[in-house]
Amino acid sequence: MATALLLLGFSGASHAVTGELNLTGSTTGFLAVAVFVVAYGLVMAEEKLHMRKSKPVLVAAGIIWALIGWVYVQSGLPDEAEHAFHATLLEFSELMLFLLVAMTYINAMDERQVFDGLRAWMVQKGFSYRSLFWLTGGLAFIISPVADNLTTALLMCAVVTKVAEGDRKFINLSCINIVVAANAGGAFSPFGDITTLMVWQAGLVQFQEFFELLVPSLVNFLVPALAMTLFIPKRTPESLDEAVELKRGARRIILLFLLTVATAVACHTLLHLPPVLGMMTGLGYLQFFGYYLRKSLPRSLDRKRTQYVQRGDWRKLEQLGSVVPFDVFNRIARAEWDTLLFFYGVVMCVGGLGFMGYLGLLSDVMYTQWNATWANIALGIMSAVIDNIPVMFAVLTMEPDMSHGHWLLITLTAGVGGSLLSIGSAAGVALMGQARGYYTFMGHLRWTPVIALGYAASVATHLWLNQASFTLP
Repeated sequence: MATALLLLGFSGASHAVTGELNLTGSTTGFLAVAVFVVAYGLVMAEEKLHMRKSKPVLVAAGIIWALIGWVYVQSGLPDEAEHAFHATLLEFSELMLFLLVAMTYINAMDERQVFDGLRAWMVQKGFSYRSLFWLTGGLAFIISPVADNLTTALLMCAVVTKVAEGDRKFINLSCINIVVAANAGGAFSPFGDITTLMVWQAGLVQFQEFFELLVPSLVNFLVPALAMTLFIPKRTPESLDEAVELKRGARRIILLFLLTVATAVACHTLLHLPPVLGMMTGLGYLQFFGYYLRKSLPRSLDRKRTQYVQRGDWRKLEQLGSVVPFDVFNRIARAEWDTLLFFYGVVMCVGGLGFMGYLGLLSDVMYTQWNATWANIALGIMSAVIDNIPVMFAVLTMEPDMSHGHWLLITLTAGVGGSLLSIGSAAGVALMGQARGYYTFMGHLRWTPVIALGYAASVATHLWLNQASFTLP
């Protein structure tokens, strides 16, 4: 079982790269497994150690591939190991560039105060606690398919903690609801989570087919939310006066992001080229627009300065002195590099273990000796303890012979299974830091049975609604 757990890694690859040498029973293989187990143990202890999760997997990847290289050099097969490393690195590179563009756009919208504006609108409205609970959860479900679930969860958590400051019970319930909603919303969109992106880029589920998971994902969000709303106090917090003015170009950057998504989908669907081509083209859109914003900034400042002087608005006139030009490369620098490097480490570690032959063994146990349905459900539950990136990595690398319905099932379970524990998803881990002392591991754990009921209901809904897709062609 321990071997199975450590091998659960993600791969954008559509098939496994297996070496000529079977190292699963060798000392080298056991050492590589031990290195990965230790590294992932350190990743899981990130909250306690305060050590970024990318560090241990980067070192582990280097050790594992060094072991492989040494064995293959001694066996007179150095080219085999080099080819396998390049193949794994290529798959990572495509996904990394895709994610980098998406993160850049999210950071650009954040810098233009798009998310601050949305937060200010909700804060000003004076919603009741129950309305706020459903509004933040609903928006997390709606926004996460386009933005990533981590950014969405952080935005909604900021609203809750600001409006209900000091109300420990409400903040905890709302954060749980936000985590569940963000993960559920990300499960039915290629852009909602790294795992769904991997499945889409591997060509196993087409863009429009992800929406078959919309209703199961909605069920996953609604079941625990309906139970938790019974415990929300019936009162209304004081509305807060917070005004945020969107910076110049904010709405146009949103439109450019949607155009970039459309370009990526068109590249994959119409031209049968990797979606990363469309995303990198979209980065060019943002660079051109950034150039326009910089060149037109002096003219814009002069116009605003004249308007503010005429109105006597000295506060806004003073703010103009702190305006800095928009810089795309500053947005790129602010990407989640720890996440991207962690992603590299996991891909290379599991790619190395797969090359040694371990993923073949795991595939035989889970998808030959077990039923594929139960295997995918179990993997989803495991993703609450292990990260869902390594879970999906292993499945895609093994590429078991499954029906379309089963590929949708593992996409669903890997996406929403992390909601079972606060440490099971990036959104949960981030909110424990943002709402420290209010949203905790134990606070989330008390509601795990209800969340598990939503997990079971979403799986049952998928098996019922999409039963025709479980037949192999």
